Amino acid sequence: MEAIDVLIKYWGHTQFRLKQEEIINQVIDKKDTLALLPTGGGKSICYQVPALMQEGICLVISPLIALMDDQVRFLKSKGIKSIAITSGMHYNDIDTALTNCIYGGIKFLYLSPERLQNELVQTRIKEMNINLITVDEAHCISEWGHNFRPAYRHISEIREIIPETPILALTATATASVIDDIQNNLDFKKHNLIQSSFVRENLSYVVDNVEDKKSRLLKLVEKIKSSVIVYVGSRKAAKEITEFLTRNNYSANYYHGGLTAKTRSERQESWTKNQTRIMVATNAFGMGIDKADVKLVVHMELPATIEAYFQEAGRAGRNGKQAYAFLLANKTDIKKQQDLLKLRYPSIDEIKQVYQQLANYLQIAENVLLSEPISLDIVQFGERYRISNLKAYNILKYLEKEEHLKLSDAIHSPSKLMFSVSNANLYKFQIANRYYDSFIKLLLRSYANLFNNYVIINEEEIANRFNISADEVKRLLEKLVQLEIVKYIPKNNNGQITYLKERKDIEFLYLNEEIWENRKQYEEEKLLKISNYITDKKECRSKLLLHYFGEEESEQCGKCDFCIYEKRNKIKEVEYQKITNKLAEVLKNKELTIEEICTLLPSINEQQLINIIQFLFDNDKLGKFGNKYQWKSN
Repeated sequence: MEAIDVLIKYWGHTQFRLKQEEIINQVIDKKDTLALLPTGGGKSICYQVPALMQEGICLVISPLIALMDDQVRFLKSKGIKSIAITSGMHYNDIDTALTNCIYGGIKFLYLSPERLQNELVQTRIKEMNINLITVDEAHCISEWGHNFRPAYRHISEIREIIPETPILALTATATASVIDDIQNNLDFKKHNLIQSSFVRENLSYVVDNVEDKKSRLLKLVEKIKSSVIVYVGSRKAAKEITEFLTRNNYSANYYHGGLTAKTRSERQESWTKNQTRIMVATNAFGMGIDKADVKLVVHMELPATIEAYFQEAGRAGRNGKQAYAFLLANKTDIKKQQDLLKLRYPSIDEIKQVYQQLANYLQIAENVLLSEPISLDIVQFGERYRISNLKAYNILKYLEKEEHLKLSDAIHSPSKLMFSVSNANLYKFQIANRYYDSFIKLLLRSYANLFNNYVIINEEEIANRFNISADEVKRLLEKLVQLEIVKYIPKNNNGQITYLKERKDIEFLYLNEEIWENRKQYEEEKLLKISNYITDKKECRSKLLLHYFGEEESEQCGKCDFCIYEKRNKIKEVEYQKITNKLAEVLKNKELTIEEICTLLPSINEQQLINIIQFLFDNDKLGKFGNKYQWKSN
């Protein structure tokens, strides 16, 4: 089956867009390929079509559960067998899913880069007939990218298992340095970039230097009646702006990483179905947002980089119709971002100090590597050691980049349980402790693989089955922990810390100060670029953005605030020249009063005529004799 036949059969389209067909042909020819397509450019078709044209399964590495779920749902609706392995799945469900990928005719397997490092996953991948490795949101692999995710650095290890399988890396935004970084880190056999233009002809970029941003926002959502995204810089601001909009009778809700997965999903769905008009969000509302009729994206604060701004603004106008991206920013915003940047880069000594304090707080001994995540109340931690929450968070994120630990700010982590004794020893315990026997039997009936791995449990469900309260279930589990029969991790609403390496004494904790300084300098340069973008009044906004991404030969868009202002000035200039020429005609070799001039030129607005006469007089083009004017010959 040819590529176009697959496109017609499953998508109903009769032709490819942008560079899709060229990318597909490269993949079919088994060439490692980096595809750089704009937001909304149809990246998923670039791997789904060639995967369906070949025998075997496509492995898709994706950063977000929501992204994976959306794609799996779409593919299943087309009758294409697909699976996503996510963090909420039980061990036996993961085991079954991987087995189906070997024997069950599955065409697409979606998983996170962290899951790809799992030994079970890698063992099963060896048994799969994988026709393509797809790396979605590939800019996450580069520490110079705007969404660096350390686990992406390990994706290339899969090439040792399946060395002949080609890789397709996909992203919407990447500078020259990030493009090289992606291909080098994925061990491309040969650099191979296919890139479409970043031009968005239907999108008008506007930088609005205003002090009263809320009033400006109201005017925008009143004037541009459509689906809207409003980006803000913090969770607190997301809630405040939402309340402001609802008080003014606009349909709005907020979205940020601190909400439960269920709440985020519900709010996104409500907005996608146009039940909620305005989504006020932090940058957590990002990858995977694919809504065609967004006509307005408003940034209430200055983003940290042009890449982030370009990608977020690009969520407007995916249907090809006229759309607007307003950036409400001023010099105060630049100062705020500069202050935040300083907070993101404390000294190496301060980082080491917090690393030690964290170990003290969590009571983790030296040279110990915990097998499971541990709950962290970052507010309480900050209060104990007198560190601001933001500073503590930034230090932990830095340690994450260095792969010493992983910080998860998920608001909800489910309870987990496993037996810490063998089946035989558990049986002996049940005989000796009849009080726990029926409760343990219930656990064994309710959950599989409790002897092998942590399994997600629900205390309320156990309580209903055992006809006791959830609190009593927790008490029994905690008692079994004390008796060293089970390991039990209660659910929590805090963040979680996962140690990726043994906890070290800070004297032996190596942090590369040169890399740290390079990162800081790099971010300072990024901030300078976007600061220049909002203060530049001499160039088309679209051209500035395109130049940043290496498109030097670009045209003025004619739609941004600069181009519109320039057009108005040109109109004024034409009108000015037209009136000046008429004045030259009537005043040549004549002396006339303003009243007489106005009588002779009745088609021209009187006030406009008076203003131009005054301007010409001030610039020595007209002479004045008493109350009469005369044209001065050169």
